[in-house]
Amino acid sequence: MSWEWSAAELDRLQAFLAERGLVDGPVTARRIGDGHSNLTYLVGDGTAQFVVRRPPPPPIPPGANDMLREARIMAALADTAVPVPTILASADTGEVLDVPLYVMSFATGPVVTATMPAPLDTPERRREVGHALVDTLAALHAVDYTAVGLGDLGRPEGFNARHVSRMRRLIEDENGGVPEEFTDVDAWLQANTPPESGATLVHADFRIGNVVLGADAPGRIDAVLDWELCTLGDPLLDVGYLAATIPVAGRRPNATAELGLAMLEEGFPSRDELLARYAERSGRDLSNLSWYIVLALWKLAVLYEYSRRRVLDGIGDPYYADPELVARFLADARDVVAAAPATS
Repeated sequence: MSWEWSAAELDRLQAFLAERGLVDGPVTARRIGDGHSNLTYLVGDGTAQFVVRRPPPPPIPPGANDMLREARIMAALADTAVPVPTILASADTGEVLDVPLYVMSFATGPVVTATMPAPLDTPERRREVGHALVDTLAALHAVDYTAVGLGDLGRPEGFNARHVSRMRRLIEDENGGVPEEFTDVDAWLQANTPPESGATLVHADFRIGNVVLGADAPGRIDAVLDWELCTLGDPLLDVGYLAATIPVAGRRPNATAELGLAMLEEGFPSRDELLARYAERSGRDLSNLSWYIVLALWKLAVLYEYSRRRVLDGIGDPYYADPELVARFLADARDVVAAAPATS
């Protein structure tokens, strides 16, 4: 996904930040992160450093990449047990760019993907990180969303069926059908859709690559990132998604699990151990988690297929061009379906 700051845009950004007392001189901006959705930049004046988030270049799907909503969510979580960056400023369309943006504090610790860096690269530290990851998710699901002012973020009732239907529309044809390679998993999801297990804030992209680890305290999570998909819904959506993105030893990882290969290193708790810890911390019943894992894998396949079609139309990120990425998600989903407990 290509977009670079022009000299004029950097000048406007510098003026915007200076007006708020955040910088004293000219600024530079460098792209950071491995995401393929919103764009994230490390911005600084040689002394202070901040992070700026903006949407990708248009066209953007309706309702996606809402910068000001994302900033609002993090600001609301500032005084909870969920670690988030501090929101420092936000700008609507036309104030700095032709799209909205926001500015947040920069967490200096590592974002882990392929390997654990020092001093986290010991079995003991890896285990602590795994536990902190799950404990943070349980803390998010324990937030009183009404008390923090996020009670209008979504509609928890009927969330599961509505979520499947909304995602399905991204790949439906004019007759309401889905591509042949999706039909078996699609039918299983619709036939086995459970009632909601509860109603909480749902991050909807919670995985190891979306947290910043403590730079000076191994095993601590300093910030949870990428809140663009956050809503009110079934908390097991997050648990299923986390499970779907944890790589499994001896199996080729799907494209999202590839972003967390460090979780295969010695000492990191297994997927089953992490799920058991979440159940203990949250008190939630995970006996029907298979449906949520399949949902996560199917949803990723849908999003990758939708993005692949955008590439074919000449408007998408080339990263999504390979249809094998979609096939790997669906293959993982079929394996979970095959191993799922029979429903009555």
